[in-house]
Amino acid sequence: MRRWPDGGTARAARGTGTVVAARAGLAARGVIYLLVGTLALRIAHLDTGEQADRGGAVQELAEKPFGQVLVWAVGIGMVCMALWRLSEAVFGAAGPDGGKARKRLLSVVRFVFYAAVAGSVIAFAAGERGSGAGSTDEQSRDATARVLDWPAGQWLVAGAGAAVAAAGVWITVRAVTRAYRDKLDLARMSPAGRTAMDVLGVGGGASRGLVFAAAGGFAVKSAVAYDPEQAKGLDDTLRTFAGTPAGPWLLGVVAAGLALFGLFSLAMARWRRL
Repeated sequence: MRRWPDGGTARAARGTGTVVAARAGLAARGVIYLLVGTLALRIAHLDTGEQADRGGAVQELAEKPFGQVLVWAVGIGMVCMALWRLSEAVFGAAGPDGGKARKRLLSVVRFVFYAAVAGSVIAFAAGERGSGAGSTDEQSRDATARVLDWPAGQWLVAGAGAAVAAAGVWITVRAVTRAYRDKLDLARMSPAGRTAMDVLGVGGGASRGLVFAAAGGFAVKSAVAYDPEQAKGLDDTLRTFAGTPAGPWLLGVVAAGLALFGLFSLAMARWRRL
């Protein structure tokens, strides 16, 4: 059992299995973000009709040599990610205060999110091409339309959008303040490695947070207007950046940031303390 600075014991899943699951999950997340960032860069500079979201990333991966194997690997990796977050919710996360209710609740939210991602990727790998490769834009609009029809639906959509936007701001702040360093095994990293991790972590995390904040804002806008068509998935949210006065260059910067976050996740799979 590893001792943390506060003198507590970190069981974090309490075994080698969870450590392996966490590293596999971080690597799979890295692959997806790296592909999404690459697709968004193509859209920014070539104005392609590709989807810069999870579905587009999975489709892109499937078209590579041994693509089916790669898609299955990413899907299994995302299952591992979900199980890791579930273990944190049940047993508590590694590190100081890992067993507090707030962190357990955050792990539950992450588990639900990654379980949904894993399900869509596995479905695509199993042959349901309408699942893993489905447009997140259509999924967002369909889900928003269903919830708007519920009692107090506008409030629910607005609340969910505000929560996503707040999460985006939180992600950005943590990236800029380099809060991720608390989770790194810095003692085993070289000075150059730490510097590289800061470039990836700050640039990648800030871009990811910006995209979350924008998507949440669009959800709030759709609730206020009672119009599900104004809700946007990842692809439409990214394309919105190209419609700003900064044009495709802003989309290019955000896309590069998402690719950096993909590399950051891959590096975290190696250097995160678990």
